[in-house]
Amino acid sequence: MNFLKGINESVGKNISWAIIIMVVVQIVIVLARYVFGIGFIKLQELMIYMHGMLFTLASGYTLLHDEHVRVDVIYRESSLLNKSYINFFGSIFLLFPFIYILIKTSLPYVQRSWRILEGSPVTSGLNAIYILKTVLIIFPLLLLIQAIVLLIDSIKIIRKNHGRSS
Repeated sequence: MNFLKGINESVGKNISWAIIIMVVVQIVIVLARYVFGIGFIKLQELMIYMHGMLFTLASGYTLLHDEHVRVDVIYRESSLLNKSYINFFGSIFLLFPFIYILIKTSLPYVQRSWRILEGSPVTSGLNAIYILKTVLIIFPLLLLIQAIVLLIDSIKIIRKNHGRSS
């Protein structure tokens, strides 16, 4: 269980460095364009790639630290047992189907992109869209890992509290 949590912890901490890199790249883009009059399409595309990767790859980390958006009116004030029920049913009926649909619909799209080594539609852009699209598979896998952890943790809490009331 700690191994599974460690995967998203590691990915989350490492991908957070992209924020600093994004700031530096954005400063370079702005300085180059408005001070020197030079445009860097590759750097602009890199910003888009990093932004997309940051938010998708950090999703499992966000779920690990219970920071995903929920209907806080109900969840925030709930007991640990009620939160566990919400997490259990939410994982079964919402999160797992979402992950399944995302993998099922993204896999052919990503495979095609790799098969043709898809590049930028812009002539001087980055020729690595296939790498960016790969995140569409990594994202739900990281989310799946954390969903399994969340489900197991919820079951443990429900069983523990169910044993008390019996």
